[in-house]
Amino acid sequence: MTSITRTIMINVQADENNQYICQLSSPVESSANEIRCCGQSEEHAIANALEQLASQYRQITEERQNTDWEAVEYSAAGEPIQKRYHVILHYERIRKAESKFDALQDTLLGNTVVENAKVNLIEIDEKLPIQPVT
Repeated sequence: MTSITRTIMINVQADENNQYICQLSSPVESSANEIRCCGQSEEHAIANALEQLASQYRQITEERQNTDWEAVEYSAAGEPIQKRYHVILHYERIRKAESKFDALQDTLLGNTVVENAKVNLIEIDEKLPIQPVT
């Protein structure tokens, strides 16, 4: 088994507005070496920075597979071969609303989420134990 080690440095500081700035050193070679994100709390700032890092890794994974979007593989019998894909849909929105419930409902109504989402599709092995977020 191959071992891969990456180091991520996280530094969070409060600014003069009682908001938090997270600086995360990114080990991703193709990106800037630092990710900077703001947050309402330390945890929020870290979550935002880690989401950006995860997005970079998802993009790298998808690009390295270099899969033709419309390609279909066929068996010797001429049947299409079903493959398994990890479909990751990420959508963020800033929304003014009277309540958390209203903000959620306003976001879920219609197809805005799908139209404006970032989608990654990564082909995965049948035996890979990935559990979708519930």
